[in-house]
Amino acid sequence: MTARISSTSDIQNAPQKAIIYSRVSSKKQTSDGAGLESQEHRCREYAEERGYEVELAFTDDVSGGGDFMNRPGMVALLSFLAAKPDTDFVVIFDDLKRFARDIEFHKKLRRTLDAHGARPECLNFKFEDSPEGEFIETIIAAQGELERKQLRRQVLQKMVARVEQGYWVFHTLPGYKYVKAKGGGKVLVRDEPVASIVQEALEGFASGRFITQSEVQRFLLSRPEFPIQKSYGGIRLQKVTDMLTHPLYAGMVFSKKWNISLRKGKHEALISYEMFERIQKRLKNTGYAPRRSDIGKQFPLRGFVLCADCNTPLTASLAKSCTGRYYPYYLCQKKGCVSYGKSIRRDKLEGEFSDLLKGLRPSAPLYAIAREMFMDAWTQRGAQAKAMQASLTRTVADLDARLEEAMDQAAETDSDFALKALERKAGKLERERLIARERLDQTSTPKAGGQENLELALTFLANPLKLWEKGNHAMRRAVLKMVFADRLQYCRKEGPRTPLLSLPFKALGVLSGPEMQYGAVEKTRLSISGGKH
Repeated sequence: MTARISSTSDIQNAPQKAIIYSRVSSKKQTSDGAGLESQEHRCREYAEERGYEVELAFTDDVSGGGDFMNRPGMVALLSFLAAKPDTDFVVIFDDLKRFARDIEFHKKLRRTLDAHGARPECLNFKFEDSPEGEFIETIIAAQGELERKQLRRQVLQKMVARVEQGYWVFHTLPGYKYVKAKGGGKVLVRDEPVASIVQEALEGFASGRFITQSEVQRFLLSRPEFPIQKSYGGIRLQKVTDMLTHPLYAGMVFSKKWNISLRKGKHEALISYEMFERIQKRLKNTGYAPRRSDIGKQFPLRGFVLCADCNTPLTASLAKSCTGRYYPYYLCQKKGCVSYGKSIRRDKLEGEFSDLLKGLRPSAPLYAIAREMFMDAWTQRGAQAKAMQASLTRTVADLDARLEEAMDQAAETDSDFALKALERKAGKLERERLIARERLDQTSTPKAGGQENLELALTFLANPLKLWEKGNHAMRRAVLKMVFADRLQYCRKEGPRTPLLSLPFKALGVLSGPEMQYGAVEKTRLSISGGKH
């Protein structure tokens, strides 16, 4: 009996158990003057003055949007109280605004703490269970909610204004990072080496170096510097699609939810807007057959050579014989085609293709004439550039006037149908103006070192077969794009059909014909230079 009385006395004399809760709205505020450490320090001093025994301290560095159940620290605190139902705790807050900056959740949290037998105490506010105390508490909570909403509105207004001025304010994309600007705020800059990798991927898809999005995906995976998606352990194809379709890489900003139209951004573009539009057109074109990574390098012409009977890209396969050996074949798999399932030996098709490239090699005298023509065309670029600049300047001015006229008409119309039509027209004019201004900015006279690149191109013109035979898979795909203006038709019985060549090789074909007279040379010279001699 005496022992029980002594035990009861010890319980009554035991210090009050306390829990400290500290919160900031973001991780950035952790080191500020009202950071987590300073809050906890003040709460511990408060507990020490009242003889409380602090058992644990919980922290949060997220806002939670007013809902305390979105804060991991608060959830852990409530779980701790639930695990000790026989102990009454005091929950200490530095400021009532740290409790809950929302009237609804403030009252809900008060009821939740009461259910766990916990009593809230605040350094700058005294909780009272009276009508007057509840009224004052509600007023302060309402003030906190008002401040939170006003702050959110202010931040939102600043973000909208930043986007309207051409600044990106959302999550960054691979290839960009945020840095602090001199005048305040943050701006996007290139994040190397990822920016160069993304630029190469976008340019490669636009030029046709990468035929499919899967090829872009494999290229990105082959570069260890490019960040993978950790949750996936690689790069999802949707990630590639998002990169190919995002105008941020073309130096543009926009916001659908804030109804902010596409406009020139303040950050450096990785590609031109014209190239971005080219990528969008390529994404809509499903003519190229996808190429499997396991056999693509063994069949460089797969997807490029078309069946002459149905105009469908030839596929490829490795046929296994009864002896266990594998034989490579190209074949048409279009059902209904007369050549369906009929294979063509790889050596035969690729051999005839090599002969075709060999036939494109000009003779030494012809190459000398072509070299003179291209050099002559290069010297004319300066005058053409000035004429192009003047033309583009007039185009931009015309588009500006037409866009302003469309906007004025939209402001005066009362018809919803007419308004939507004018909005579509204005959007089209805005895109055309962006491209025209971009071309104007990029139009310049030839650089002094440009002739070195021209010499390399002329070396390729002299013997494309050499690069095809000695180049790797990527170089072979580049040869196809540089030599041919379109894919090549192939007949199983007759071989390759007459190819559609790119302009340089087409010009060499004109010169090598039987009418290799001065007039033919001069005519071709003009076609290459694009103007009068």
